[in-house]
Amino acid sequence: MTKTSDHSILICSTCKGIGEANKLREALAERVSKRFVFRAIDCMAGCARPIVVGLQGAGKTQYLFGEINAEADIEAVACFAEQFLTSETGWSKASMRPKRLYNKTLARLPSPRLECKA
Repeated sequence: MTKTSDHSILICSTCKGIGEANKLREALAERVSKRFVFRAIDCMAGCARPIVVGLQGAGKTQYLFGEINAEADIEAVACFAEQFLTSETGWSKASMRPKRLYNKTLARLPSPRLECKA
């Protein structure tokens, strides 16, 4: 049975391999809310800065971080995941995120819109 959730943590499994992605997932799973579902992604086009981690939430701004290391960055990612989870919109200024993530932000994407107007 597949776990469903309105919040996801995406972990690239290509550049550093599935073993490193799983190591990061296991470390995060111990530290973040069970409301997050983890997804291994074949490629998130952050190859110059692996491991790439993304956060998504229904109706929220989305984030992509690069150069995430399971040992050095795990607490920062877990802290941001909690901030993200409790935020209504998911949006945050760089100064609101854990310091270790400040220079690791690759992208902040606006919340997906449910309708498209021409």
